Amino acid sequence: MADRRTDVELLQAWRGGDLGAGDELFNRHFTSVHRFFRNKVREEALEDLVQQTFMASVEGRERFRSDSTFRTYLFGVANNLLRDHYRKQRKAEVLDFGETSVQDARVGPNTLLGRRQEQRLLLEALRRIPIDSQIVLELYYWEELSASQTAAVLGIPEGTVRGRVRKAKALLKKKLTVLARSAADLESTAANLEGWAASLRELLADAPPKA
Repeated sequence: MADRRTDVELLQAWRGGDLGAGDELFNRHFTSVHRFFRNKVREEALEDLVQQTFMASVEGRERFRSDSTFRTYLFGVANNLLRDHYRKQRKAEVLDFGETSVQDARVGPNTLLGRRQEQRLLLEALRRIPIDSQIVLELYYWEELSASQTAAVLGIPEGTVRGRVRKAKALLKKKLTVLARSAADLESTAANLEGWAASLRELLADAPPKA
């Protein structure tokens, strides 16, 4: 039976040594954290980054504010760990996440996961826009975060989030135009961007929790 305690109560209990509370938090939020990393890092780094995110969430108690949700807190931790991971992998370079894409950084996934051409096209286009733009769109489409929640994750003003979403969507559509194999693929993907993004939501999290 699922634990009825809130995320905050479970986090406090986990910090106090209740391992069962930690397991419950992991099970509640594994899918979202796994999805966050899956289209951005190689398979061999994926599970480690997911585990690091949960461990950092319990260790960094002073950074969690009770006026935010545990889910947005987790995404903030995951976002910071992702950037650290990229910097370590590309230690000879200074990475500008507002300009560098997953493809540019060359430390992202080797294969596309989409079952349909439209899914594969969308995933590839996401990997070719700047990492900051990819993240804001994925938080918007897949995790359904509000502008204020996304601002909390990224540490930027709420108004800036809305501008980034608009810019990221424009960049994505440009990449879709370049990558589409046919006019039909482009029209199908661009016309139903929300629908194809939603179809990827569960696909990208299709993995069992590994506590």
